[in-house]
Amino acid sequence: MIDNFQSLKEELDNTVKQNILSYWVNNAPDSDNGGFIGHVDFDNIKDNEANKGIVLNARILWTFSLAYRKLEDDVFRSLADRAYTYIKNCFLDQTYGGVYWELDAQGNPVNKKKQVYAQAFTIYALTEYYKISKNQEVLDWAIELFDFIEKYSFDEKNQGYIEAFSEDWSTLEDMRLSDKDANLEKTMNTHLHILEAYTNLYSVWTNAHLKTQQERLITLFLEKFINEDDHLNLFFSNTWEKRGSIISFGHDIECAWLLTEAAEIIDNQQLIKETKEASLRIATKFIKEAIDTDGGIINERDTENGYIDYEKHWWQHAEALVGLMNSYTISKDDRFVEPIFTIWSFIKKHLIDYQNGEWFWKVNKEGTPDEKQEKIGFWKCPYHNSRACFEMIDRISALTSSNEKINIH
Repeated sequence: MIDNFQSLKEELDNTVKQNILSYWVNNAPDSDNGGFIGHVDFDNIKDNEANKGIVLNARILWTFSLAYRKLEDDVFRSLADRAYTYIKNCFLDQTYGGVYWELDAQGNPVNKKKQVYAQAFTIYALTEYYKISKNQEVLDWAIELFDFIEKYSFDEKNQGYIEAFSEDWSTLEDMRLSDKDANLEKTMNTHLHILEAYTNLYSVWTNAHLKTQQERLITLFLEKFINEDDHLNLFFSNTWEKRGSIISFGHDIECAWLLTEAAEIIDNQQLIKETKEASLRIATKFIKEAIDTDGGIINERDTENGYIDYEKHWWQHAEALVGLMNSYTISKDDRFVEPIFTIWSFIKKHLIDYQNGEWFWKVNKEGTPDEKQEKIGFWKCPYHNSRACFEMIDRISALTSSNEKINIH
């Protein structure tokens, strides 16, 4: 059993380099059509005719930009450059602005809708790329996307952001992010990733309007999304009538650390205090309800009918490491420590694919990987698990630099 954070840091460092980044370097580039492959299956078989989504491509840009900034490997810089060029050449709407949702394998738009989630994630990626490129064009584009979101999506009357628009930013009937989502005007998930994007943008562009909107976003999470049970409400009407009864444990713990980061970047002391308190409440409830007997994280629970989905998805476990580490850093309460190592043990035992690389999309309650799920796809990206590794490495380094050492017995 891992008995201290230093050994965990070493394992995470090895995992991000040898299991995650190396997989994407070797499997993601599309040598036939340019950019990156749209789909690689469970057995690493590529589908050269698969469509390409902006979420995957933006997350690749973000990942390799961060990887280059952290590790200074020229291979990562070249892939970040490749991702930026492809997004600019193929996903950018030269007529109406913003980025398209989906292309065919050859790079032609097949779904031109303006999903606000996608615009936000492109901001997140561009700002990370700007940190390594120092190219003003990159930052200007990120700011332009911010302006589009604020112009078309922000609801001045009711607050919050409308989910999606058509190609020319007019009203769209079907706003769903994916088939599993409710078709509603406002969702927690989109707001969370706008928050994440605005945090990264503010780190390179300290704009007063951006700060105001970030403060409004944080307040929405504290007042609308986080409920009295310390879970997140996921879906709302335009005027904030709550819809649905699902608890998404992964989103709970992801929000817990992104929220404090958002408040800290704008240095709003009152919101820092409130988000830290909320984060600790969410993490406490997460430990109580989300961790299964095998150490893995339960996917969802329906509060209306009591149904529990015991599948274990890769991204939730990555976010849990950071969310719990953030709570420990805030509180210095040891009860947040043990679950970190429990979850990491589950990741090592069940989610990391030691044979073919990367992490399995999900495993069932018995720990068996779902072979129908891809390794690279519209939503299967290198962002959650690589980010978790880098975040944990940084946070553990901060602990050890202050001469703190935590032993797990």
